[in-house]
Amino acid sequence: MKTLKSSVILVLSFSFLLVFASAKTATENFVQCLLRRSPPSYPIAPAIFTPNNHSYSSVLQTYIQNLRFNTSTTPKPFLILTALHEYHVRIAILCARIDNLLMKIRSGGHDYEGVSYVSDIVPFFILDMFNLRRISIDIKTETAWVQTGATIGEVFYKIAEESKLHGFPAGVCPTMGVGGHLGGGGYGNMMRKHGLTVDQIIDAKIIDVNGKLLDRKEMGEDLFWAITGGGGSSFGVVVAYKIRLVRVPETVTVFRVRRTLEENELTEIVDEWQRVAHVIDNDLFIRVTFDVVNGTHKGNKTLRATFLAMFLGDSKTLLSLINNSFPKLGLKKPDCLEMSWIESVLFWTDETSVKALLNRTTGRIHLKRKSDYVKTLIPKKGLNKIWKKMIELEKPMMKFNPYGGRMGEIASNATPFPHRAGNLWKIQYTTNWNEEGSRQADHLIDLTRKLYKFMTPFVSKNPRTAFLNYRDLDIGVTHNGKKSYYEGRGYGIKYFEGNFERLVKIKTKVDPDNFFRNEQSIPRFPHV
Repeated sequence: MKTLKSSVILVLSFSFLLVFASAKTATENFVQCLLRRSPPSYPIAPAIFTPNNHSYSSVLQTYIQNLRFNTSTTPKPFLILTALHEYHVRIAILCARIDNLLMKIRSGGHDYEGVSYVSDIVPFFILDMFNLRRISIDIKTETAWVQTGATIGEVFYKIAEESKLHGFPAGVCPTMGVGGHLGGGGYGNMMRKHGLTVDQIIDAKIIDVNGKLLDRKEMGEDLFWAITGGGGSSFGVVVAYKIRLVRVPETVTVFRVRRTLEENELTEIVDEWQRVAHVIDNDLFIRVTFDVVNGTHKGNKTLRATFLAMFLGDSKTLLSLINNSFPKLGLKKPDCLEMSWIESVLFWTDETSVKALLNRTTGRIHLKRKSDYVKTLIPKKGLNKIWKKMIELEKPMMKFNPYGGRMGEIASNATPFPHRAGNLWKIQYTTNWNEEGSRQADHLIDLTRKLYKFMTPFVSKNPRTAFLNYRDLDIGVTHNGKKSYYEGRGYGIKYFEGNFERLVKIKTKVDPDNFFRNEQSIPRFPHV
C-alpha cells in the first residue's frame, strides 16, 4: 500500500514537472516566435515586457482601473505586448496559436471584472492596444477613423479641435478605451437623440484568427454586425472603427440638482421622473443617481437623489420643457448652465480644462458593478421599499439611465445590443471603496448582490437582462471546455437575448478553434 502511494506521488510529481516544463517551453517559444517574425521596419522587441523588465509592473498597472485586480495574489501575465503597429497584432495572434496560448486584449482597462487583463488560467499574456490610438477626423464627410487604443476623451478632444458643431454619443468617462466601449455597445448622454456608439459605426478593421487584416467589405456583414456590440474580442482583434459624427448645437444646457428623502417628497419626484424621462423630448437626458448620505439629525441616514442632465439646446427651452413635463423636480434658472458640447463633457466629469480629456488614467478605486433593465413602472410602494433597503445596506448606489427616444426606434437585432424598445431605463449598481483586503471587498460585494436580489420584482424577467459593458461575472462564466456553449448561454441570453444564437453561429464560423476566448466570450456551437 505504501509502495502504491509512493508511486502515485511520483507520477503526480512527474506530471506536474511535465506541465510546468511544457508551459515554460510554450512561453519561451512564443517570445522567440515574436522576435523571429518581426520585420526590420517594425521591430517588436521594444513592445515586449516580461517580469524581468523593470517597466513590466508599471505597464501592467497603468491601465488596471479596478484595484480589486491589482494585488500581490492576482495572477499576472507572463508577457505584455504593447503593439506599436498593426503588424505586431498579427504576429501575436499567429505565434500564440502555435501553443494555443491565452491572449487577453486590453484597450483602456475599464472592464469591471478585469477580464481584459486578468485570468485564473495561466500562462496568459496581454495584448495592450494603448499605442494604437491614431484618430483621423474628416469633417467634410462627418466621419472619423479611430484606433481602438484611443480613449473616448481623446476622441472628444480631436473632434472639438476640428469642429464646435460636431460630437459623438459616447460615454461620460473620458478614460474608457475605444475598443471595449464601442465593442460592447457603449452609450452616453446623447443616446436618446442619436442611439449608441455602435449605431454610428460604419466600417471597421479587424485582424482575424489567421492574422489577416480585414475591413467591412472583406470581413462580410455577419462579422461586422458581431463586432458592433457583441464584444469584439470574441471574434478577433479590432484595431480601428470608422464612426459617424453627429451634429450638436452651439449651446447645450446642463444641470445637477439634489433632492433627499428627508427634505423632499422624493418618492413623488422619482415617480414623475419614471413616467416622463423615457418619453420627454429626445434632446434631453436625465440620469438619476441614488446614494445614502448623513441626514440633518446626528446619526440618521437618508437617501439622496442626484438628477444630472444634458439638453441639446438653451436653458430657456429646457426650463419650459421641465416645468411642463417634470414640474415636481422644481428646477430653477440658476440650476441651468449653458455651455458648448465639449464643455458639457467636462461638466459630467467635474473637470474644467479641455486638456483633461487627454489624461488617459483616472483616480482608481476598488469597485463592483451590476446591471438591470426596467420595463414597467415601479409602484410608489415599491419605491419606498427600495429607499428603505438602500438605507439599510448603506454603501451600494444605483444609477437610473433613461431610454426611449432614438433607442426605441432601432430594431433589437440591428446590432447585437438588443435592449431597445420596451426598456424604460437601465440600472447600474455601483459600489466603490478604498480599503485594501479581501474582507472589505467580500463584504461590499455581498451588499451589492443583496441590493440586486432585492430589486428582482421590479426589473426584467425571463431573462433578467444585463448590459455587456457593465461586466458582471456573477451572471455566469465559461470554462471554454466541452460545456462552453451551455455555460455561455447562461450569460449570453442576458446580454444579447435573441441575438445570442446568431453571435454563436458567427463565432463558430470565424474562430472554430476558440482562440479568442475569455471568461464571458461568445462560445461555439457544441458540435465543434
